[in-house]
Amino acid sequence: MLTAGCEASPGKSQHMAQADAVRGKLAIERAGCGACHDIPGIRWPKGQAGPSLQGFGDQGMIAGRLPNRPDLLAAYVRNAPATLPGTTMPRMPLTPAEARDIAAYLYAASARR
Repeated sequence: MLTAGCEASPGKSQHMAQADAVRGKLAIERAGCGACHDIPGIRWPKGQAGPSLQGFGDQGMIAGRLPNRPDLLAAYVRNAPATLPGTTMPRMPLTPAEARDIAAYLYAASARR
């Protein structure tokens, strides 16, 4: 049986230890992520400069180039240029804990659909 290249779907491996989706939503609102992104559960603003984050947990890649994993997402959310050089997303004023909480929120919002 050939399974070496298969991975669980994104939703099955997105648990973030010590992260809280409720705090993540608050961090998203505080950091102004909605200014660039359409984010589930964030009423306003609904930015269009960056990609929509609707259904983010179902996507296989972050920014089309990184595997959609909690550790990479938290790193990318906090400091995208260091995680993925050449990206247009700026470094965000977030603590590591806030970045984990935001990642947890994005995964949880996808699961609620």
